[in-house]
Amino acid sequence: MPLGLYVSVPFCRTKCSYCNFASDVFSSSMFQRYVDRVCADMKHANATVTQTGGRVESAVDSIYLGGGTPTVLHSTQLQQMFVTISQNFEVQPKAEITVECAPGTLTPAVIEILQHCGVNRVSLGVQSFVDQEAASVGRLHNRKTVLDDIARLRAAGITNINIDLIAGLPHQTADSWAFSVEQTIAAQAPHASVYMLEVDDDSRLGRELIAGGTRYHAHFVPDEDVTADLYLMACERLEAAGVQQYEISNFARLGYASRHNLKYWTRQPYLGFGVDAHSMLPGLEGEVEAVRFSYPDALDFYVAGGPLNRTLVSSSAALEETFFLGLRLTCGINLRQVAETFGQEAIAGFSETIADFVHMGLIERLGDVIRLTPQGRLLSNEVFERFLSVQTGEVSAR
Repeated sequence: MPLGLYVSVPFCRTKCSYCNFASDVFSSSMFQRYVDRVCADMKHANATVTQTGGRVESAVDSIYLGGGTPTVLHSTQLQQMFVTISQNFEVQPKAEITVECAPGTLTPAVIEILQHCGVNRVSLGVQSFVDQEAASVGRLHNRKTVLDDIARLRAAGITNINIDLIAGLPHQTADSWAFSVEQTIAAQAPHASVYMLEVDDDSRLGRELIAGGTRYHAHFVPDEDVTADLYLMACERLEAAGVQQYEISNFARLGYASRHNLKYWTRQPYLGFGVDAHSMLPGLEGEVEAVRFSYPDALDFYVAGGPLNRTLVSSSAALEETFFLGLRLTCGINLRQVAETFGQEAIAGFSETIADFVHMGLIERLGDVIRLTPQGRLLSNEVFERFLSVQTGEVSAR
């Protein structure tokens, strides 16, 4: 099965207050050292795969440069990474090639190199079309910048564009959120990603919210119920406009679902390079169904050649992953197909859990297919935790 390649570029012009990724603002003097290290890892990919106990094909049908903001790199550095990919992997002619971009970083030179390297999909980190909301979390663009970038990408022949939005930003209201959603629809982007603001201690805004403080405009963040309503509003309006939901946070016009991200949710093989980049490959060792490994999540440690973190995935763990990843998809999971892979006895242990969630209105069952309901998508983490606990015997009464 062809691979998906992911390349992490952890550099940003500014660190957004809501961001909980392994990215930050670094001196541009670090860029070339980092690119050289990533390219070296690509050249030694086969040795790394052997070392971790996985197996891999050289054919690649999706490439994704994420971050961070890959387009803060110099155009020659972007080209260096794409050339290294082409020299070490068999990129298929119709491969999906995506680059994440922050609005305002798409200079003419960057767009030219994206064209030259065969990039056919761009994901724009818009988050909000309301300038006050974008500025409140540290975004450096405004609505006009976004629309100008979309127009210039289309003029360059890159028409497969994703727009990221976040529900629950400071100062956001139902009216301002509706404006952002309608602007996304009006822009005729074939793909949209809609996330609800994550509140955890891995971001500055999250820590401030947990502490009940006022820095980073935390006291202007809508509450969880309002954020959930905003998410549901986006689902309804995008669906009505023909941008259909195919995953909890992702919506696409027909034929424009992200092929790369579908690899994650359907457990297809992918290989990652760079800071905090993760891989999942079929395993070689006896009872090992797959192997997962990742590079260090600290830039200095990664560039210095820090070791990989490896996890062997047993058949039972793979079954758990099949449920909690597959249920993210709107189409759900076909239990008959799961039984054909893992055995009828293996999935029998989930029967009570499935029945409970059907009764609670969080899962619906249509023949052999189970999938989350709209309410289930809002409470997906709770659903996924229960499927994980079935295998470990930690199911609690609910």
